[in-house]
Amino acid sequence: MVAVTRVPNVVFKTRVRDESIGGTNPFRWQDRTTQEIFGGKRVVVFSLPGAFTPTCSTSHLPRYEELYDEFKALGIDAVICVSVNDAFVMFQWGKQQGAKNVFLLPDGNGEFTRKMGMLVDKSNLGFGMRSWRYSMVVNDCEIEKIFIEPDYADNCPTDPFEVSDADTMLAYLKTAKVPAAVA
Repeated sequence: MVAVTRVPNVVFKTRVRDESIGGTNPFRWQDRTTQEIFGGKRVVVFSLPGAFTPTCSTSHLPRYEELYDEFKALGIDAVICVSVNDAFVMFQWGKQQGAKNVFLLPDGNGEFTRKMGMLVDKSNLGFGMRSWRYSMVVNDCEIEKIFIEPDYADNCPTDPFEVSDADTMLAYLKTAKVPAAVA
């Protein structure tokens, strides 16, 4: 695990709806930089091993979606879910989950996750390289607080889900002093 204090500078490959394209897949690629996503904002980020996986689909994403308004009321500008999946998978997962508030950010090549020091081998599950589960508050690209699940390791036989959950994040935000730059 790498100890970072700022989110890494990367370019994310996302898709956006573009009605001028027509057809059943009216989307175009849109590059989004770290600065565009995190610059000048206070953002909650949570990262998980994969779209459509059990804990991610039944607990992790749904609870952040459920508590979205509470995060906003505490001065959070956005809630972002990062996963080492491509934009098409993230879109379909969000659609299947009914995600309306949480922004699903694809890290298809795992570059952001690797530079965060959170890329792990999950070949024991047939996943290949994926993100370790964690959550953080990012304030204008600076990591204000990070919660990393225990037992970080390649091919970990378990999938800890104790501290990156929405309720832990909400409890932190309720007691944290809002930095002057955001207040």
